[in-house]
Amino acid sequence: MTRNAFVITLALAAAACSQAIKLAKDDSAVVLSRQTITAQNPAEPGPFAVKTLFYGSGTDKQRPEYREGVAIKTKTVDVSPFASVPPAQAKTRTKFWGFDLKKAPINGRVWYPDGPGPFPLVLIVHGNHNWREFSDPGYEYLGQLLASRGFILTSVDENFINGLSAENDGRAWLLLKHVDAWKQFNETAGGPFHGRVDFTRIALMGHSRGGEAAAVAATFNRLKYYPDNFKQAFNFNYDVKAVVAIAPVDGQYKPTGQFTPLENVNYLLIHGSHDGDVSTAQGLRQYERLRFTDGEPRFKSVIFMYRANHGQWNTVWGNKDTGPRSGRTLELDALIDPEAQRQFAKVVITGFLESTLLGKREYVAMFRDHRSAGAWLPKTMYTTRFQESGYRALAEFDGDVDLTTGSAAGVTLAGEHLSTWNENAVPFRGRGTDTQNHNAVWIGWSNKMAPASGAAGLPTGKAAGAAEKPAAETKPTAPAGKKDEPLGPPASYSIAVPEALRSAWGVSDRSAVYLSVAATNTTPGPRTPPKDPKDEKTEEETKAAAKKPAPKPPPKPKTPPPPKEKEKPDETPIDFTVEVVDAAGQVARLPLSRFGIARRPLDTKLYRRAGRDAARFTTTFELIPQTFVLPLEEFVRAQPEFDPRQLATIRLLFDRTVAGTIVVQHVGLSTPDPMFLSAPVR
Repeated sequence: MTRNAFVITLALAAAACSQAIKLAKDDSAVVLSRQTITAQNPAEPGPFAVKTLFYGSGTDKQRPEYREGVAIKTKTVDVSPFASVPPAQAKTRTKFWGFDLKKAPINGRVWYPDGPGPFPLVLIVHGNHNWREFSDPGYEYLGQLLASRGFILTSVDENFINGLSAENDGRAWLLLKHVDAWKQFNETAGGPFHGRVDFTRIALMGHSRGGEAAAVAATFNRLKYYPDNFKQAFNFNYDVKAVVAIAPVDGQYKPTGQFTPLENVNYLLIHGSHDGDVSTAQGLRQYERLRFTDGEPRFKSVIFMYRANHGQWNTVWGNKDTGPRSGRTLELDALIDPEAQRQFAKVVITGFLESTLLGKREYVAMFRDHRSAGAWLPKTMYTTRFQESGYRALAEFDGDVDLTTGSAAGVTLAGEHLSTWNENAVPFRGRGTDTQNHNAVWIGWSNKMAPASGAAGLPTGKAAGAAEKPAAETKPTAPAGKKDEPLGPPASYSIAVPEALRSAWGVSDRSAVYLSVAATNTTPGPRTPPKDPKDEKTEEETKAAAKKPAPKPPPKPKTPPPPKEKEKPDETPIDFTVEVVDAAGQVARLPLSRFGIARRPLDTKLYRRAGRDAARFTTTFELIPQTFVLPLEEFVRAQPEFDPRQLATIRLLFDRTVAGTIVVQHVGLSTPDPMFLSAPVR
């Protein structure tokens, strides 16, 4: 066989094993059709001219910019207590770099505004990558943009610890040593940054392992000692106001064997559905662990981007999430354009830093509801998670095994006509027992009634006992049922709010209900109607029936029936009515779709080879509930008699989609900064 024939044969064999590209139906033309934030697009360049320089220890044999190219000379540091090189690699790596970990350099490339300042300081650190292919230049697109808008951005060089393992505490410690260096730069008379750095406004950002390192650094920043060895004293205590985690890992470093706690910082997580490296959105655990405990106004948000991968956030890494041969295994044609992926990063990262470091609150609405920035975002699909420091949990489904109790004192939960009602840990899509370390409730319903004797009196085509149609929007998003299909009373799930709680929390018309909800593809079967007493057989009739011989089964047909066509999955978003009831019994109702879209799971196939996704993952999607923020003043508009100060019950009434299953992860209340509720999308 000739070489060309052999190559062709291999290509044909690979193609035979490949699967067709499968993407979820894109609804962005409708969902992102409104732009309700009226501020300037944060991805547009700002008013400042941008300058650049390098600082470093001058010892890097491979990087002239960090050798003779440094404008500021820095001292080396000993990172060996936090990271180690296997003995077999030590000689090779020292020869390559010109130093070992006992004399690690403090190297950084800086983009900064041409102006007197002082300017907020932002540091970004890359993750693990080929240590001979340097990662720190890959964030220039962010450096140029942020510097033009009044930030100092440093891309931190930690390439010399790439390729190691159990080193993420070292990445975090090095990141804080860069902040130490910046303190010296700011205090050095005659230096290029003397008095130009605002140390009351600092943000730490990271990508991949760097994403975890940024969060770990925010924790180390507040500690007196290294958690795993008190002999390593810490003395940082900087004013870190914000953390950005880009497709982070989580749990690569566990201080004292537990996940790193995180508190009292603003937090943004971005992750892509088609991430071929960190293929489960591990940062969701960081998001859930973050606590606000000091009463300061802060928020946290997750924006999950459909069709984004791991590497395109960095221009050096590109689309090769599993290395140079990624094209042989990953379905690269499913990825969004790299410039579109980075455009998204520009919009949300800059908007986040503008709002948390510069106080430009006009941008915060996009972190509650991404649709408010519809004209700025690349046309794909997004899921948003959101909480701010005023949030108080009614039900988060952790801490006990009683389905009827909530998270706050006196909160009770109740279900009616449900097919499914159970609480479980929220899984990641990967196989095994790895979870998001947080529970949720699975609620399933079917308003269809199974045929049964005595059920003929049930109404058809309309849910029996359904509430009267309110004046507000109530047009169903899915058919209520087939014309002659018997439907029972709509199922419901209720959260009771005790008087003491609503009083203590100051619930009013300025408050909002928070729901984190994910739709699923699971559809329960018809509901069994209650038995008619007339149909109950006496004990004698039952015994007599048992004595009768069983009828012979009909003969099997000689030819098998034709195979049933595979039913297409229902892609219609799930909708239901949210009812709020006050202590006097006044009810206000609005559809969930008034506040956002509860999509079915977004199908994600990462691999070219057919069956590979099924072998590696439990599901072809990541379960990420969307946060819906429902201002109570909207319910007052729908029903002026409703008094939000006397809120007694929040009820999910499943009257708008006949059958379905949802996962509810958070139910709570807050009276947020009005800017979070600005720019609503209708």
